[in-house]
Amino acid sequence: MTIIVNDSGRLPIPSDFIAWTRLVELTCVEPTTVAELLEMGWIDPVRTNADEYLFRARDVYRIQKLQRLCRDLEISHAAGCIIVDLIDRVERLELELSELRRLL
Repeated sequence: MTIIVNDSGRLPIPSDFIAWTRLVELTCVEPTTVAELLEMGWIDPVRTNADEYLFRARDVYRIQKLQRLCRDLEISHAAGCIIVDLIDRVERLELELSELRRLL
């Protein structure tokens, strides 16, 4: 969890955002890979006034999934991104289908 200082500069405000260095620690991914994913637009972090990136927990999960796929299937990050996006879409559609079945 990243801590952001409030406007008065006195008390830290808890945040769900994750700093770049912490993202690299959590995902065991190379910083160049994070930069590549940013360039591709696959992850879309929040930018601070100091022009630093803050990531969401969802980004950590997706990058871990991407790394595992790329390693296990020996595929590029671009191919892995497509697969992760398709898996996410299937999961969302399955949830939607379950909701619709529940309503019937």
